Amino acid sequence: MVYMTHRVSEKVKAVIDSLDTEIMYGRVTKILGLLVEMTGFGESLHIGSRVTLRPQHAKPVPCEVIGFHDDQALLMPFGTLDGVGLGCRADIHAHQPMVYPNKSWLGRIVNALGEPVDGKGPLIKGNTPVPIKNTPPTPYDRQRVGDVLDLGVKVMNTFIATCFGQRMGIFSGSGVGKSVLLSMMARYTEAEISVIGLVGERGREVQEFIQDDLGEEGLKRSVVIVATGDEPALMRRQAAYLTLSVAEYFRAQNKQVLCMIDSLTRFAMAQREIGLSAGEPPTSKGYPPTTFSELARLLERAGPGVEGEGSITGLFSVLVEGDDHNEPVSDAVRGIIDGHIVMEREIADRGRYPAINILKSVSRTMPDCHDEEQQAIIRRAKQLVSTYEDMAELIRLGAYRKGSDPKVDEAIKYYDQIEEFLRQNKGQHQSIDESFATLAAILNMPYKNPQQVMTESE
Repeated sequence: MVYMTHRVSEKVKAVIDSLDTEIMYGRVTKILGLLVEMTGFGESLHIGSRVTLRPQHAKPVPCEVIGFHDDQALLMPFGTLDGVGLGCRADIHAHQPMVYPNKSWLGRIVNALGEPVDGKGPLIKGNTPVPIKNTPPTPYDRQRVGDVLDLGVKVMNTFIATCFGQRMGIFSGSGVGKSVLLSMMARYTEAEISVIGLVGERGREVQEFIQDDLGEEGLKRSVVIVATGDEPALMRRQAAYLTLSVAEYFRAQNKQVLCMIDSLTRFAMAQREIGLSAGEPPTSKGYPPTTFSELARLLERAGPGVEGEGSITGLFSVLVEGDDHNEPVSDAVRGIIDGHIVMEREIADRGRYPAINILKSVSRTMPDCHDEEQQAIIRRAKQLVSTYEDMAELIRLGAYRKGSDPKVDEAIKYYDQIEEFLRQNKGQHQSIDESFATLAAILNMPYKNPQQVMTESE
């Protein structure tokens, strides 16, 4: 009874602390497109402050302060501006925007404001507030990345090994299969919890992703945050922030979290809309400077926590425009994260999924992920694939004569088997040791997985 009273009092305190002790407000003086100007706020506003417009005959409209011009505050709405006119009252929120996650959120689908959209009833608010725009742990307090993480996908477990707390980017054009790859890893990963942000997603694909790709088992240990492409730019950007905030909550509970955002490009596009509306100058491909600083702030929040916390392993997709892997957003993300997974349309066109180019993909923690025996297998496989790819045009044209080069002959012998190894349907799962055992058998190389070694020593 005492325990229950204590829990209730904590929740009441959290609610009371979130309430404004006084209400300050201004008035709308100008509306231009989705940009609203407000006056009468004094010194109570700053960039990122929340303001609620209260039209007389329509629903309240939450907004965010994105800039200032002369004596006016510049606002952008999280919804439509129906009913808002000149002189409309604008209530100012004194507190920093917070979210109150709870472990009961697992299996739920929410929007960018943390509201349920799955028809399963209201969400239970937790006792611990997490800022929407949180700051990452300081570099000297952070732990190092952990051991290798089993993602259940053969090509990831072998050629692009990922450690707990690592941040990886998945770079591909549209329709190459990055969403399916993300869902496979969310379903089969050994991480305890998955937090998935669908930023700017097509509305009709959300249910397909959740029901067909993620599946019931994957959803049970996941929280899905959704902002579709038709929603305002603030909602799309907020979905990415909220994804990291929920992941940070579970990391603070000493959980190993797999955090996925699809896609960072749509986050960058939303930030571009916001920055240009606030009057920022366009730079590379129309992206204002804040786009790239916001990308860094967002991605740095993932990774290992401080002592006593878990880690957030980040998998972030990047939709490369026009299949150009050197466009500005791709370049910026590659410079921040700890490795990149390159998916190519040419590979998908020949029917091999996941369409990952193992020669162009890099994991910066790779040397520490595998033991010497596993590294030897990977080096051997990459050497064979590289040799084949160098001579691929001649081989396909029939211009290469067998016996001209023993290394090329060997590569031709193994290439089709390696390609078959890299192919995996979304309903298949293979552990790290199973993946290496299969690849070693293809290459006729010895491999003893840790379980075999342990058995022999006994």
